[in-house]
Amino acid sequence: MFDDVAAKYDLTNDVLSLGQTRLWRRAVAQALEVAPGERVLDLGAGTATSSLPFAAAGAAVVPCDFSLGMLREGKKRHPELPLTAGDATRLPFADGAFDAVTISFALRNVHDTDAALREMLRVVRPGGRLVICEFSHPTFAPFRTVYTEYLMRALPPVAKSVSSNPDAYVYLAESIREWPDQRALAGRLRGAGWSSVAWRNLTGGIVALHRAKKAAADGS
Repeated sequence: MFDDVAAKYDLTNDVLSLGQTRLWRRAVAQALEVAPGERVLDLGAGTATSSLPFAAAGAAVVPCDFSLGMLREGKKRHPELPLTAGDATRLPFADGAFDAVTISFALRNVHDTDAALREMLRVVRPGGRLVICEFSHPTFAPFRTVYTEYLMRALPPVAKSVSSNPDAYVYLAESIREWPDQRALAGRLRGAGWSSVAWRNLTGGIVALHRAKKAAADGS
């Protein structure tokens, strides 16, 4: 499915989010607090657009995605980046290989969320950081109703006008609606072994940033 939308994926996301995706990417970069020379794993990186802020900060970023079509498109645009194919539930990296890991708008598409959270924990060093940016549940009930109506009624026809595979966005709308809320995802992070779990809402809770750390060797 994602192979089919690769060519216009970034454009479609900008249109459907009314330009908010750029603000959300900036918030991810700020939350991860990448330092020059750090190794960062960007999971679900798609065409690697999400990896660019980390590279600009001086990090050695590895964009990783399950979709070969996305990776091919990304390699055309960003040949300087080491785009890597990988399954989030069985990552092709050594234990503790990264200082930080992030995943944006892709965790809900992984078939085993808890396995992916455990794999992310495995590949970061002790004291390493995680930032998840994912669609969530608006906190204001009337706005939540309007948002749900937009997802199920307005999103598919808008996607049809700009996407190479509009049917894929019907699935995406349904996956957003069924995704756990902020508190539930935080609980799953703790259950996978992450510590210092916290979150903050963006755009009224349409998106949530979850942050966590891997406990250091001394338990801190």
